[in-house]
Amino acid sequence: MSRHPRLEEFQMDTKLSDRSGRRIPGKYFLYNEDTGEILGRTPQRWGKILIFYTIFYAVLIALFGICMVTFLQHFINPRVPRLQQEYSVIGNSPGLGFRPLPADVRSTLIWYKGTGYESYRYWEEQLIDFLSVYKKKGQTAGAGQNIFNCDFQHLPPPGKVCDVDIRRLDPCIDENHFSFHKSSPCIFLKLNRIYGWRPEFYDIQNLPQDMPVDLQMHIKNITNFNRDYANMVWVSCHGETPADKENIGPIRYLPFPGFPGYFYPYENAEGYLSPLVAIHLQRPRTGIVINIECRAWAKNIKYDRRERLGVVHFELMIE
Repeated sequence: MSRHPRLEEFQMDTKLSDRSGRRIPGKYFLYNEDTGEILGRTPQRWGKILIFYTIFYAVLIALFGICMVTFLQHFINPRVPRLQQEYSVIGNSPGLGFRPLPADVRSTLIWYKGTGYESYRYWEEQLIDFLSVYKKKGQTAGAGQNIFNCDFQHLPPPGKVCDVDIRRLDPCIDENHFSFHKSSPCIFLKLNRIYGWRPEFYDIQNLPQDMPVDLQMHIKNITNFNRDYANMVWVSCHGETPADKENIGPIRYLPFPGFPGYFYPYENAEGYLSPLVAIHLQRPRTGIVINIECRAWAKNIKYDRRERLGVVHFELMIE
């Protein structure tokens, strides 16, 4: 059946075309007069999409803000750890460390020739570097501004830290080569830092039975002079075997055999420096390895020789 020529002409003329007679499909995509669509959607559909994405991104931003506030308040605090003491990896019983450390991290042997500077130079430089923040407190952030001269009667105010005067450690000072050149070296001890940890001191009338007799005598003598000295984390060192006990010789503790209680608790304050005990091995036997064990004494410091809790071990050999 043939088409009506006039109807066919009418249908062709209603289609948009350019001057060459080709159809322009993009014109309907931008705006369709028949349906009212703009870019392929009606204003009603565009309104629904706009409302949906407005609500979606508003909820997303709100959730992100809540997460950030919670994270910043409870997880990111440069001064206070989130997990403390028994809930932390290091626990609530501080370990004891020594300096200088050997170059090999697997070793605990301090070895040198007593008269040769090049032989003990490494150990001296290790101690100089370790004590640099004590000697030049300006190297520590905030140090010098909030240091307080503490004693048992004058505890540090909030925000202040106690001073550590290494001049009281003489002869264990760098000007004296830490006595390495005299075959009577100084070894430094420190307690590991645990945030918020407070030592529980021993009653001088009820000291542990396994505490060395000479330390017990020292505690009783010094507390008779000043009762405040009972507030100490005590330290003792000895040879591990009977032969080591004989070879280690006399030991002097500087400034005293323990860490004063007014340095605790550690609260990560600016400029805080851990207290030190220098053990001066005055006449150790040369030419033989001496096994030495040092222990910290407080009621809440666990002691386990096998697990190395509350104790530190090192060896000394002077040729």
